[in-house]
Amino acid sequence: MSTLILTNIGELTTNVEGLGDDPADPTGLIRGAAVAIVDGRVAWVGRAADRPRSLADVSAVVVDAEGRAVIPGFVDSHTHLVFAGDRADEFAARMAGHPYVAGGIRRTVAATRAASDDELRARLRGFVDEMHRQGTTTFEVKTGYDLTVDGEARLARLAREVTDEVTFLGAHVVPDEFAGDRDAYIDLVCGPMLDAVLPFARWIDVFCERGAFTPAESRRILLAGIGAGLLPRLHANQLGHGRGARLAAELDVISVDHCTYLDEEDVRLLAASDVVVTLLPGVEFSTRQPYPDARRLIDAGVSVALASDCNPGTSFTSSMPLMIALAVREMGMTVAEAVWAATAGGARALRRSDVGSLTLGTRADLVLLDAPTRTHLAYRPGVPLVRAVYRGGELIA
Repeated sequence: MSTLILTNIGELTTNVEGLGDDPADPTGLIRGAAVAIVDGRVAWVGRAADRPRSLADVSAVVVDAEGRAVIPGFVDSHTHLVFAGDRADEFAARMAGHPYVAGGIRRTVAATRAASDDELRARLRGFVDEMHRQGTTTFEVKTGYDLTVDGEARLARLAREVTDEVTFLGAHVVPDEFAGDRDAYIDLVCGPMLDAVLPFARWIDVFCERGAFTPAESRRILLAGIGAGLLPRLHANQLGHGRGARLAAELDVISVDHCTYLDEEDVRLLAASDVVVTLLPGVEFSTRQPYPDARRLIDAGVSVALASDCNPGTSFTSSMPLMIALAVREMGMTVAEAVWAATAGGARALRRSDVGSLTLGTRADLVLLDAPTRTHLAYRPGVPLVRAVYRGGELIA
């Protein structure tokens, strides 16, 4: 039995309401805290002065946080990490005033199809290391950059090598070879392609947007995935107003992502559902679109998560600290709300109870910040504040 104790923590975010100094604080913030970890799981959380004698194991490894802040490991519930190629020219064009359209996805599809397993695997593992260094300990990965039966299965298999949270996104766009027969491609997605990815995937997703898939097409694909045992999520309302968010509420998907353009009825329906709205501010940063109104969603009672949407076209960053800074500066969130959304919110968007919080029995995923408070994640944007990262009680960065 291995024991690790982090003590002298300046402030500890537990994300457990009632556990912190303020009983009404949903982030369960404790000052002057300690965490005890036994065999990779949290065994005790509280004020350092109250640590039980039973945890004074002489063989324990003790880490002195020296007054620094500790938060749960980030949970990035929306990424597209298995791909080849580069689209920096598109970014430069957008910065010069050209609008974003979904067609650039096909460029990445072509590059990904041409890449070997080893090339894709090496790049994927590079991204995983990059995420770990920035405090991300749980993450989702989507397919969607091959759009053939064997190719989507390959991307799902490679993604499964690094995470259990694999999403089938065969409905990313209609590939060029099916441009004249959308129905045939949707038949492929709902049939042979879905069957091919099932051994590797947990989720199904659809890009419900102009230039991608209509609400009716999205409904058919999601229902096919649900029927096969996959959990549903949805890209929606990114490029403009549409019926995607309402479809998400109707089908009670686990998470609807983007939601940049929502009207009052969209918000009402989402608030009345159990759907998590996952906001992706890296996209708005990279495309110069308006940022989603997180304040309106939170005030309406919607559960909000933050994720990076790391992808080569519209958000080529894996930095969850950047997402927090953008959410606070541009989307009306408090620091506490943004940190919760990037940890517990992401866990909720992945239907996970074992990560995103620090309480008895959760996996010991935590981030030691080189700062006295979590506020510094937004206060000092762009500064590498992650001093140490533990996943399951093991130091990984």
